[in-house]
Amino acid sequence: MPPFSVPTIDISAWVGGGSHDARAAVVAAVDHAARTVGFMQVVGHGIPDSVLTALAAEMDAFFALPLDAKKAFVRPASENRGYSPPKSESLSYSLGVDPVTRMNDFFEAFNVGASWRDYPGTAATAADYAENTWPDAMPPFRDAVEAYFDEARWVAGTLTRILAAALRVRDDFFDALTGHSIDVLRMNNYALPPGSIELGAELTGMGEHTDFGLVTVLWADQVAGLQVLGQDGSWNDVSPADGALLVNLGDVAARLTNDKWMSTLHRVKPPVIDGTIERRRSAAFFHDGNADAVIAPLPHFVSRETPALYEPVTIREHIAAKLAGSRAGRKNLGAMREAARVMASHD
Repeated sequence: MPPFSVPTIDISAWVGGGSHDARAAVVAAVDHAARTVGFMQVVGHGIPDSVLTALAAEMDAFFALPLDAKKAFVRPASENRGYSPPKSESLSYSLGVDPVTRMNDFFEAFNVGASWRDYPGTAATAADYAENTWPDAMPPFRDAVEAYFDEARWVAGTLTRILAAALRVRDDFFDALTGHSIDVLRMNNYALPPGSIELGAELTGMGEHTDFGLVTVLWADQVAGLQVLGQDGSWNDVSPADGALLVNLGDVAARLTNDKWMSTLHRVKPPVIDGTIERRRSAAFFHDGNADAVIAPLPHFVSRETPALYEPVTIREHIAAKLAGSRAGRKNLGAMREAARVMASHD
């Protein structure tokens, strides 16, 4: 088995109108990464540095607020919006894996997403596409977050066109699955009070999990912490290259391809430098698909020799089970394949 690595792929040929051969090379590289790693570093994405700089600055400003002030923006877990305090979630529960302590992920987060109002004339309702909540006293925060949200959504749309080409389906194949997509931007802050901290087994930045939807576009700083599970069961450190976005496939992509494409397990370990927790930030844009879309393995990935690994399910049902685990503490018993991989992994 080759050593673990996350390939760097320049998608500028799909962003700026490249030649047929250049675009075909991107498709081949993305398909190979999807089949072997499930992660890739994407450059040539076209997001201006000014948008990324503004996002990071406003994330810093919000997360620097006192905890009680941030808790004013806590929303019901089922909405997947607003503020999540430290140790209020356990991502490993989304796989049905028991964490060492019930809710032990020490990151804090702020979520925004597509509202039902963004999709007039569709089946989108407030039950699946909640309204956002904003810190009205910080107008620059909303401006910076919405600017990045739009840019990341555009990158995700570009990636779905590349994925369609890799699957050899119609160019507009994903339109029917993502026309009113559950798109969520989760801004994460991994931090504990400054100073040396004696680390115990119960301390987890973000537990082992797969992403729920089709594709994830991640901006992250270059502080260590993110780890990706290799096919040999080893956990491998991954940090973004200069100017790169980390992109990974989620459960919807794996289900559509009957696991030919990988929804790879990943986690965040405490970023420890010389015995001290170092602050780490990230912003994950989840392009999940339409709530009412039914996902099942595509016919050309199923045969007598390779039967379907998944039953049809709506994206709404799949995400609800995952969120009930990570944010409400109800173990997801429908993720046995992923749970088994976690249990078999080794550090």
